[in-house]
Amino acid sequence: MAGEMQIEFLLASQSPRRRQLVQLLGFPVRPLAADVDEDSITVPDPAVNVVDTAVLKAHTIAQTFRPLPAWRTILIAADTTVAVDGLMLNKPADAAEARQMLRQLRGRDHEVHTGYVVRDMASGEEAVGVHTAVVTMRPYTDAEIDAYVATGDPLDKAGAYAIQHPVFRPVRDLQGCFLGVMGLPLCDLEAALRQVGVVTAVDLAAIQQSHQQFPCLAFDRLVLRQSDVQSR
Repeated sequence: MAGEMQIEFLLASQSPRRRQLVQLLGFPVRPLAADVDEDSITVPDPAVNVVDTAVLKAHTIAQTFRPLPAWRTILIAADTTVAVDGLMLNKPADAAEARQMLRQLRGRDHEVHTGYVVRDMASGEEAVGVHTAVVTMRPYTDAEIDAYVATGDPLDKAGAYAIQHPVFRPVRDLQGCFLGVMGLPLCDLEAALRQVGVVTAVDLAAIQQSHQQFPCLAFDRLVLRQSDVQSR
């Protein structure tokens, strides 16, 4: 339709993982990291903390954002933490802390909370939510921890691990969205986008493959929503 605005996503993150995931929603993605002090959010409840941090990122960018002509810009901001024993495990400061976190998580359950904000930058309309997954780690050895930490991969990950790591593969069981543990629960995010009037052209096959065989009830709901749209 002539004059119709094109949609772009503005991703409040420089994370290559989050950018790769957002691209599966079918629109152009532009990364723009938010210059915020995440430590300024001191709420002890981890599920609330990640939402407040995501909101801080979104609102900080919104204060100075200038839209591109003829584009409808949708901002996506997220924050992730690992919670165990009443503590939030964010990114480790160094290799020693990464080893300590991995030992603390070994062979037991913990929660991964990812808060997210979807904001229409023109209208200011927002959808805010949090995805919580219960993750069970396998009983990996100290030698496996050392080998994994030596790769450097844990140092930019909440809880010092990547669920998708092809060699370490730390997770034995998962109740929740695999992509939420990675840092961006696309299956929930797609529903949030609908709340602000954006219907995505999701790549269902790619999203399913990204879950790496872990079942996801949110993905099942996403499939049903897409089937409903196609049947209309």
